[in-house]
Amino acid sequence: MAAVMLRADAVRKSFGANEVLKGISLDVAEGEVVCLIGASGSGKSTFLRCLNLLEQVDDGDIWLDDREITDPRIDADEVRREIGIVFQAYNLFPHLSVEQNIVLGPVRSRGESRAAARERARTLLERVGLGDRADAYPDALSGGQQQRVALVRAIAMQPRLLLLDEITSALDPMLVGEVLDVIRDLRRDGMTIVMATHEMSFAREVADRIVFMADGEVEESGPPEQLFGSPRSPRTAQFLARHRT
Repeated sequence: MAAVMLRADAVRKSFGANEVLKGISLDVAEGEVVCLIGASGSGKSTFLRCLNLLEQVDDGDIWLDDREITDPRIDADEVRREIGIVFQAYNLFPHLSVEQNIVLGPVRSRGESRAAARERARTLLERVGLGDRADAYPDALSGGQQQRVALVRAIAMQPRLLLLDEITSALDPMLVGEVLDVIRDLRRDGMTIVMATHEMSFAREVADRIVFMADGEVEESGPPEQLFGSPRSPRTAQFLARHRT
């Protein structure tokens, strides 16, 4: 068994009177791909934002390797250099070219030379089929191309863990496949990934483990063949019946 890289223990998060996360616990092993599924409002996005320290947890703790990253003394920016996150909104800087969007993080956050960062950016763009778009600006790209650039920007930081939050939800169905192909490649390379998705067939294909969330809790967790084939929880079964794969 691979070592546990990420551990969330009884994580709680409320926004006012609305308790969004009600004691979420999850271990993620190095090299594992975990897919979070569940209805909108089940807490998937909030949980990912807590893992990246974009939201401060109200209770519980999160560990990366042997460090408790929810300790208030932790440098959040240092943690985020190890944990990349990509959202359904591409969040590319519109005034920067594709290459400039990718190079900015490694140069400013990791202190890399611009030449080394540019070389990696070009290599990664070639890998995702965008080698000829390095000098283009985001508004000249399709949604699928922008999302692939957002993925490359996260990967260029060489994170140990990649969080993906419904990254195909804003895309035209015709463009979804090109983004999912990039994730397949990352999985083959051994990247540790936690992703929230509504793409059930894709989750079934790529995940080592599926986690079904409902009302801010983990309702059921297991390998895809078990969870999709014979879910133990009636709520899981009802959800999957509405989202046939």
